[in-house]
Amino acid sequence: MTVQAQPIDILLVEDDPADELMTREAFEDNKIGNTLHVCRDGEEALDFLYRKGAHQDACRPDLILLDLNLPKYDGQEVLARIKSDPSLACIPVVILTTSAAEEDILRSYELHANAYVTKPVDLNQFIAAIKKIDDFFVQVVRLPPRR
Repeated sequence: MTVQAQPIDILLVEDDPADELMTREAFEDNKIGNTLHVCRDGEEALDFLYRKGAHQDACRPDLILLDLNLPKYDGQEVLARIKSDPSLACIPVVILTTSAAEEDILRSYELHANAYVTKPVDLNQFIAAIKKIDDFFVQVVRLPPRR
């Protein structure tokens, strides 16, 4: 069931180098041809999305994988900014975090996150979770057209 065969641009907002490395390994292991862009804090993510500073030539991501526990602006602050801006609101945002706290889950959905995934601690389970996210957002659903 391939709806969208072309690679997409994914923005990973993650401050933990180990989690970034595991995400990259998951993409490599699964032969995922999408382009992964990484921002390491909430402020850098907003600069990327608004093409400011070092990110003036940044692409518009087709999908955002957003950690909640970030320096400068936390993930929920970034999510609120994305979903309140008409030019960004249609970009799907998947919360990818270690938090399984009910209040984080509820607040993320109240802020219009498209999905909430708790990061598995096991490497193989983490790789499988990334593959499922990719399969769903690239193979199953239709993403908004690029602007």
